Amino acid sequence: MATVYYCTHRDVKDVYPQLDSHDTKTPIYGWVTTGTASLYLARDSGLITVLFANGEDLGDPEANSGVVNVNGEWYYDSNLDTVYYFNSASDPNDLLMESGEDFTTLVTRFRGNASRYLESRLDKTLPREQFKDKDGNYDYMIVRTTSLITAVFLLQSTDQTSEVATSLWEEIDKNINELNAGNTKLSWMKTGDSSKGIIREVSVSGAIRLIKTRGNYSGAYDRIGVKITTAGVIGTAAYSIWLGDSDRLGAERMNQSLTANISGTIVNGQYQSCVNGLDILFSGDTGDSATLNDRWEVEVYGQYESIDGGNLTNIQAVRR
Repeated sequence: MATVYYCTHRDVKDVYPQLDSHDTKTPIYGWVTTGTASLYLARDSGLITVLFANGEDLGDPEANSGVVNVNGEWYYDSNLDTVYYFNSASDPNDLLMESGEDFTTLVTRFRGNASRYLESRLDKTLPREQFKDKDGNYDYMIVRTTSLITAVFLLQSTDQTSEVATSLWEEIDKNINELNAGNTKLSWMKTGDSSKGIIREVSVSGAIRLIKTRGNYSGAYDRIGVKITTAGVIGTAAYSIWLGDSDRLGAERMNQSLTANISGTIVNGQYQSCVNGLDILFSGDTGDSATLNDRWEVEVYGQYESIDGGNLTNIQAVRR
């Protein structure tokens, strides 16, 4: 199974800008010649699985020191704790020679570990498959918390008592507790006003905008498609509405130019009927025009669907 990462390298750097200063590569000093031309060695180097020269990953080691004879080749002898390196162009004492792990590879491993750690800390009732929003992006709270955990793991890999890591962990614990308590809304959750709809611009170049909704939607979940099908000013412009079917949501049907469910309604600048108890309002200044094929989507949940979120508790009423 492919590893799932809830954040990117860029996300980690966004929450912890000093990330790059924690590269864990270790410099290797004390290079001497071996008696063989251009072959150098450094003793007491410590375990080396990857060797770098001026930041360049030199690739896999050779089978033994006897076959290290091409520029950039190297070998680590664990019995002697000695590393061998061949370079006919430069003395390694004049280069930045380092052992360790490629920093991007290191951060990737910690991102994976952080993602698994977050999963283990979140309440089992939170659906992992719904950590993403409708566009396929992870909710920012998930991204931020995973990024913070990644930064802490990296900090603690070199300093278990890091005060910065302790500070970051305070926010991590707070975020996890808020998620588990249902006090932080994720995109898949239905709230008390979800039946009123959320308007999102899909592609709009005209000056007339779809700005508000009114009422409560009584249908099933949908992303209703709204598109300008006649350009012009208020009183001339017209819009059409696409609703979901058994295969697609309304906005998807609209983007595929399938037949509208409601066609050619003139924009009048007042609240106008959308569908199933929901009204919509277009607005613009005098002389503003709507452009043909301007598109919006209105994400709605049915008003009778259950609300996700914080846990409700009972209180005892006392008559005074």
